Amino acid sequence: MSTRQLRVVGMDPSMRNWGICQGTLLLPRDSPVHLEIDTLSVICPVLPKGKQTRQNSLDLEAARQLAEGAIEAAQDAEAIFVEVPVGSQSARAMASYGICVGVLGALRAQGIPFFEVTPTEVKLASVGIKTATKQDMIAWARRLHPHAQWPLYLKNGVQELSEAKAEHMADAIAAIYAGLRTNTFRQTLPILMAA
Repeated sequence: MSTRQLRVVGMDPSMRNWGICQGTLLLPRDSPVHLEIDTLSVICPVLPKGKQTRQNSLDLEAARQLAEGAIEAAQDAEAIFVEVPVGSQSARAMASYGICVGVLGALRAQGIPFFEVTPTEVKLASVGIKTATKQDMIAWARRLHPHAQWPLYLKNGVQELSEAKAEHMADAIAAIYAGLRTNTFRQTLPILMAA
C-alpha cells in the first residue's frame, strides 16, 4: 500500500490574528487521510502607536503584513484551505472583512490557489455543530493534535494556553478538515494522488 504525502496549509483569516496551520496530509490509497501538523502560527500585524497615524494608514500596513505572512506560509504548499470570512454588521468589522478578502485576492493574484470553506463548514467538520464555541473548537483541535505547538504562557509559574491565539490556530486546522470534504477537493484528489 503506497501513501502519497501532500504539503497542506490551513488559514483562518483575521485582521489582528490570522491563523496558520502548516502540515503534511498522508493520503494512503486504502484508508482515511491523516494530518500531521508541522507548524501552528498566528500572523499578528505590528502597527505603530500614536494619535498621529491615520486609521487607513494603519489598515494598509496591517494588510501588507498579513499578505506577506500569508504568501510566505503558502510557499511550497500543494493544497491550501481557507475559511473565507463572511460580512458583519458593524462598520469596523466590515473593514476587517474587506482587508481579509483583499489579502485573499492578493494570494490568488500571486497565482496561489486555495480551496474555500465557510465558517459553518469549519464548525461542522470539526465539532459537528453549527453553534460550536471558540472553546469547543480549541478543545477539538487539541484533542486531535495534542502534540502541536499550542501557544502557552506562564501565569503564576503555571503554563496556560493563550486562547486568543489558539482559537485561530484551531480554526486553521479545522479549515483543512473542512476542505477535505468539499467536492472541489475531492475532484482534485485523484490528480494529486497521481502526481
